[in-house]
Amino acid sequence: MAMRACLLALLLVMVGLQHRLLVAPGNLFDVGELQERVTREHESVDQLAERNAQLTAEVEDLRTGVTAIEDRARSELGMIKPGETFIRVIE
Repeated sequence: MAMRACLLALLLVMVGLQHRLLVAPGNLFDVGELQERVTREHESVDQLAERNAQLTAEVEDLRTGVTAIEDRARSELGMIKPGETFIRVIE
């Protein structure tokens, strides 16, 4: 009889642990989903960090380099230097 009670107690403990592992909040399935989300967020952060580095380099170039400002003025604003002739090619 004591053996049955011991086995029943062990079975109840095992069922309780399995419930916590598979059904309760923070279970194995939740952990897997959270790991996938963390991976996606890391990828997003890496992309944003790369973009920030590019923008920082561009800002620094614009602050220190006259050539970069001139190139931007020419390409985006259509500005020309005195004595130059602007020619627009239409296809």
